[in-house]
Amino acid sequence: MNVLWFAIIGIVAGWLAGQIMKGRGFGLVGNLVVGVIGAIIGGYLAGAIGLGASGLLGALIIATLGAVVLLAIVGAVKRA
Repeated sequence: MNVLWFAIIGIVAGWLAGQIMKGRGFGLVGNLVVGVIGAIIGGYLAGAIGLGASGLLGALIIATLGAVVLLAIVGAVKRA
C-alpha cells in the first residue's frame, strides 16, 4: 500500500511541478513521470539535509520540490 501512496504523491507532485515550472515541462505524462522520480530525489535531498516529511502534506511538498529541481535540471540540460 505504501508503494501506491508513493506513486500517487509522485504523480500529484509532477503535475504541481509542471504548473510551477510553466514552459519547462514535458507534457502531462512526462511531468507525471518526472514527479515520481522527483519524489525519490526530494526524499533523498530532504534526508541529506536533515528534513523529514510528516504526513501526506509534508510528503507532497518534498516530492514537489524534488520534481521542480528535476525539471529545472532537465530543462537546463535540454537547452544546452
